[in-house]
Amino acid sequence: MQQSSRKIRRRTSKRNEKRIQLTSAQRLKFENMLGKLGVHFKNERLIIQAFTHSSYVNEHRIRPFDDNERLEFLGDAVLELAVSQYLFKKFETMSEGEMTKLRAAIVCEPSLAKIAIDLAFGDIVLLGKGEEMTGGRERPALLADVFESFVGALYLDQGLEAVYDFLNETIYPKIDEGAFSHMMDFKSQLQEFIQRDGLGMIQYHIVQERGPAHAREFVSEVILNDNKLGLGIGRSKKEAEQQAAQKALEKLTEK
Repeated sequence: MQQSSRKIRRRTSKRNEKRIQLTSAQRLKFENMLGKLGVHFKNERLIIQAFTHSSYVNEHRIRPFDDNERLEFLGDAVLELAVSQYLFKKFETMSEGEMTKLRAAIVCEPSLAKIAIDLAFGDIVLLGKGEEMTGGRERPALLADVFESFVGALYLDQGLEAVYDFLNETIYPKIDEGAFSHMMDFKSQLQEFIQRDGLGMIQYHIVQERGPAHAREFVSEVILNDNKLGLGIGRSKKEAEQQAAQKALEKLTEK
């Protein structure tokens, strides 16, 4: 009986040691994408892992932790550092509070997802069939995660300077253009709109918390006179409230 159990454990262990093997078509997509970015990875497995969704790992019974979630965790921290340093050097008179708001607008899910779309990251990511069928390639949360995973992989492979070079082509020019300034504080914009037209009182409620501890998501709703105006999702309560305020502003300005 013990010998049989050992055999089962060995077979399970071997199954879990299976690594990702790209098809010729998949490999070509990776090469084309990296060629356009002008980036060459020393460790090929890092870039593959950065674009591997957990649904693909589960479906193909690949080694645990070969998906991009750990790289996403690292990339999130590296991205905040790289953006913080740029803002600190670029805007010498900007206050700590203003830099915090601007950084939040830059690294929030909608901003990162849009950049990932511009880079066609959704075309490269490895998905399970279920995630593929439900539109995973276009899901903002997934695309933002892939962008962070790419940053994490690039940092491990080549260090911070390579990350700075990459952001110098993708995010830093947008900061210089003021592309994120309008996103800084939707809550203040909504409050001004409500007060100006005397529409009543607004309140924010966190209605849901979901996801693992390292990738927590909060769902917030904004209410005007007992009417739900907008729903927002973010990686912090503040970001979720900002997203809810943005949705509310869109709804009110349409009217």
